[in-house]
Amino acid sequence: MVIGVLKSKNDTLVALVPKVITKLINEEAQILIETEAGLKSNYKDSAYEEVGAKIVSRSEIFSDSDIILTFSDIEVEEVPLINKEAYLIGKFNTGIDSELKTAFITNETNVFDLDLLPRSTIAQSMDVLSALASLSGYKAVVLAADNYSGYFPMMTTSAGTVPPAKVMILGAGVAGLQAIATARRLGGSVEAFDVRSSVKEEVQSLGARFIEVEGAQEDTKAGGYAIEQSEEYIQKQKELIHQTAIKADVVITSANIPNKKAPLLIEKRTIEQMKPGSVVIDMASATGGNVELSENNKSIEINGVRIIGDSRLFNQMGTQASHFYANNLYNFLKFTFKDGFAGIPYESEIVSKTLLQIKEKISTVN
Repeated sequence: MVIGVLKSKNDTLVALVPKVITKLINEEAQILIETEAGLKSNYKDSAYEEVGAKIVSRSEIFSDSDIILTFSDIEVEEVPLINKEAYLIGKFNTGIDSELKTAFITNETNVFDLDLLPRSTIAQSMDVLSALASLSGYKAVVLAADNYSGYFPMMTTSAGTVPPAKVMILGAGVAGLQAIATARRLGGSVEAFDVRSSVKEEVQSLGARFIEVEGAQEDTKAGGYAIEQSEEYIQKQKELIHQTAIKADVVITSANIPNKKAPLLIEKRTIEQMKPGSVVIDMASATGGNVELSENNKSIEINGVRIIGDSRLFNQMGTQASHFYANNLYNFLKFTFKDGFAGIPYESEIVSKTLLQIKEKISTVN
């Protein structure tokens, strides 16, 4: 089995790190690494060569690999270059239509999209979204603290006592819960909101106050994600969030709905009434944003309020993010290819939900 690793153009992550490669080579895999694939994650080519990997060109990865690993960087025009028998594994957001998805289907590329991995116990060790969301939630608070004009914890000084920063977290998924935990560790006074009442106990166990709007719709089949709400609920939600946010020093948003535009939670009127010197971190900026004025990958200032839009904060922690991602991939490879290519467990939910061509064929038949 020849496993090739592509260099990410837009992210700091690399799909395999030397420690994980050692395990794969011990299992008789041959590893090809694109030149400088790990450089942005602080893994030099020499570190890969020391553990037995071979450094090659990008074109060699496409032509010589049985399995190609990447994060999410592959161009539409590169798809036809992939060996027809190879399996491409990464995060490609094929839950929504795109030119890349069309290229995969047109070229009959065997694609495992880890964005579609089910939220189940058996898939937990492969859950890329959760691993990276945890890093992003942590980094969001650190970034907010760095940009906030005051203290996070309560401070008693010779000049008087400073109250703790008021932190509001919108969305209590993996990223939100990590943000709550980190903000509490820094001494902030934290409030959190989520449409899912099931996360209330988790929020409170971390020492935060749960902001609740009655009447939320929930779906046990949504895999732990939030679902779209009624217009009446949305209006109640907006008003409660507005009243809470204008009193906050830091607002961090992480609310996403799979394959949908991110829900708008912080309106322009809220930003205009927030205190100068406060900070807003929008972690959903790549999918439309939870904050009306945020711009993806940009930091702007409105009336003294700093708004930072960044959906990939894990990129600021490339070494750790790569370590997590490599372990997720290793666990996925062990499950999917444990009996070789002839023994892929197509009946498994993990395979059937992530292997694009199977999904498309089933959809066509139905």
